[in-house]
Amino acid sequence: MSMADTIARKLEEALSPTQIEVRDVSHTHAGHAGWREGGETHFEVVMISDAFAGKSRVECHRMVNRILADELATSVHALQLTLSS
Repeated sequence: MSMADTIARKLEEALSPTQIEVRDVSHTHAGHAGWREGGETHFEVVMISDAFAGKSRVECHRMVNRILADELATSVHALQLTLSS
């Protein structure tokens, strides 16, 4: 399973989004900090979930970061998040 699939699955299970898109954008960071040959280091996540209703942008980002803590601690260098309810 690709890291993008793992990220999507974990977020779907935890937040039941009505829309989710996870893109591996590692190729645009080649040669930068955290980049590795083969990619799967930098991701964009666009997600709509009722779980974000009434929460600040920081609270929403923290929710996602907690869900993906293992991935962020081991193989994912960066997440670009666009989150809404």
